[in-house]
Amino acid sequence: MRLRLLLPGSLALLAAAVPAAEPVPTGSVRIYRCVASSGAVALQDAPCGDGHRQQVLDMQRPQDPPPGPAPAPSMPAPAIPAEREIRIVTVQPPQPLYECIAPDGGRYTSDDGVGNPRWVPLWVDGHYPPLTMGGSVSGSVSLGSGTVAIQSGRPGHDHPRPHRGGPAVATGTWVRDACNPLPQPEVCARLRDRRWELVRRYNSALQSERQALTREQRGIEARLERDCGGH
Repeated sequence: MRLRLLLPGSLALLAAAVPAAEPVPTGSVRIYRCVASSGAVALQDAPCGDGHRQQVLDMQRPQDPPPGPAPAPSMPAPAIPAEREIRIVTVQPPQPLYECIAPDGGRYTSDDGVGNPRWVPLWVDGHYPPLTMGGSVSGSVSLGSGTVAIQSGRPGHDHPRPHRGGPAVATGTWVRDACNPLPQPEVCARLRDRRWELVRRYNSALQSERQALTREQRGIEARLERDCGGH
């Protein structure tokens, strides 16, 4: 093996020069200092080549220090009991979906279980009944034997009181369609059907309708991801 090192300074730390023919002393290492004609200096462990001025230096081989005393055995650190990690996981129950039944037998779904409202008249013949609901409804219904006027509202505000002997007055109340919760598998199936229906409608929808379809589809996608495993 050759070791070459260019030194810009002197070899003050090296041992004195010795002839190259002498054997290497025990515990020493021989270094050859080669100086080229350009003045470059190289250190190596083999004799210099032709055209170089050579100087042979013997240096003491580095030795490992004597082993020190064995370290005293260290006492094991006291075991620290592991802290119990307590995690609180809150699981949100699936959002329910309700099926509502209209008076004509039609069925539709509701997210809150509140069916569509409808006005149910209560017929009173020739007398003004007590009214408690705001707003007014007016019209007429043909009953075969004649036409009955429909009026409702707050007395004295929404319409005048009918005269006795006039047409029959109908008042009524608002009722809502009955709704029942659907089982979760049926909820997921209906959400998927609704999602594909929105996809089919999107291409033929007007530009003004597409934003509403996109918002509804995003809501269905989030609900399927949360409550139906993302499918």
